[in-house]
Amino acid sequence: MLEVKDLRCEYKVNPIGIDVTRPRLSWKIKSDLRGVLQTAYHVQVSHDDITFANIVWDSGKINTDQSIHIEYNGSTLRSRARYYYRVKVWDNKGNVSGWSEPVFWEMGLLSASEWQALWITPDLGVDGQNSEACPMLRKTFKTNGKVKSARIYATGLGLYELYLNGARVGDWLFTPGWTSYNKWIQYQTYDITEMLSNEENAIGIVLGNGWYKGNIGWEGNINIYNNKLAALVQMHITYEDGKEEVVVTDDSWKASTGPILMSEIYHGEIYDARLEKDGWSTKDYDDSEWQGVKVLDKPKDTLVAQVSVPVRKIEEIKPVAVITTPSGETVLDMGQNMVGWLRFAVEGEAGTVVTIKHAEVLDKEGNFYTENLRSAKQTIQYTLKGQGLEVFEPHFTFQGFRYVKVEGYPGSLSLDNFTGIVIHSDMEQTGSFKCSDELVNQLQHNILWGQKGNFLDVPTDCPQRDERLGWTGDAQVFIRTASFNMNTASFFTKWLKDLKSDQLDNGGVPYVIPH
Repeated sequence: MLEVKDLRCEYKVNPIGIDVTRPRLSWKIKSDLRGVLQTAYHVQVSHDDITFANIVWDSGKINTDQSIHIEYNGSTLRSRARYYYRVKVWDNKGNVSGWSEPVFWEMGLLSASEWQALWITPDLGVDGQNSEACPMLRKTFKTNGKVKSARIYATGLGLYELYLNGARVGDWLFTPGWTSYNKWIQYQTYDITEMLSNEENAIGIVLGNGWYKGNIGWEGNINIYNNKLAALVQMHITYEDGKEEVVVTDDSWKASTGPILMSEIYHGEIYDARLEKDGWSTKDYDDSEWQGVKVLDKPKDTLVAQVSVPVRKIEEIKPVAVITTPSGETVLDMGQNMVGWLRFAVEGEAGTVVTIKHAEVLDKEGNFYTENLRSAKQTIQYTLKGQGLEVFEPHFTFQGFRYVKVEGYPGSLSLDNFTGIVIHSDMEQTGSFKCSDELVNQLQHNILWGQKGNFLDVPTDCPQRDERLGWTGDAQVFIRTASFNMNTASFFTKWLKDLKSDQLDNGGVPYVIPH
């Protein structure tokens, strides 16, 4: 038995929206014999996944043991086109495999001229411009036939969350990620074929300050890259009859604020559930009182398809204990120092304010300790709307913590109502270590969790205080260990692109990347 498995394109399984014009293909071989080595391969790439009749590249038989980074060498790839590929191999035992199951990659937008969308920013007046509240944008549109496929290409200045017909689009967090924004900005591609209705639809965007406009660094700096948030969204709809339609961000969109009164990476979030706009991203919502948007004159030639793996919710942790500290504080112990946030359920009267504060340690007396956070507040403030059980998670912030101080929680505090959501760049774990010494095992456990806590789009030095920057020295020391634990290829490809972007004219490298 000889077969080809685990096919990858640019390190990814069936990626959509890539812009590498000569993508690299990789695979593994599987055999029931020992000592089996590949001696040759044959790759075919086609527009068709069944018959492979429409071939765009046929490598022929290539005598080599190479099975990673096989560069596509066929005809010019087209924007938004899907390409299927399959592989067969020969081994050193005289065996030849059958063709692998076909897999695919799909191209994104390959030229700035293909962006019909316009950068838009909410026009909320002076009060809105100076507000910390997260703006919301929306637009309705109609489909004109049976949809065969649909894609959204989206990015933002700041962070964005995308909604379609009342549902969140995708599960990626902190998009478009932190890059050297003045040099390049990533865009993300979403398959929204199954999310469209046959008639009228609504699309919505929520924007957050993030690294682009928010408080970053330990000197209290804001608006480091610019003082305006913006969104850029382009939807391509292909109908069964072959016709296409494009929906874009332009001056026809509307804007408002909502329940997110503040959401900052260091400081947490202030959320007033009484200000929620139910159904705001659905077609039936009345937006007659919403404001307009302005078009920003910003070039699109710095846009690059998503390079790294996305940040996602990776796992959940339940608190292990409720502690009453010597000073009378009510504190949850998560049992593990983690990075992410707390999802909690609460029921009470409208206007009740629940405050959640996060810390890594208790002091020597056993009290809640936050001095090491410096100016970072790491605080969630949630105001109830008073309509039964309410479940909350923050949006454009994350915390580094083991202990959580809870203030103002109505009724009895049950561990069942709290869950830790662990987030980090979604790198598959590739290495593990375990031995007979539990102390060494605990060390490896701590190393792995250190990586989980500090690989959030960039390799940071710490995930809790007013820093969380991509210190080059930290990354250099840890990169070998990180690459043993997890598949870091896409993660570091993206970060090293930032390092190249921010490299000084004399060849030197700044202390932190992005700088």
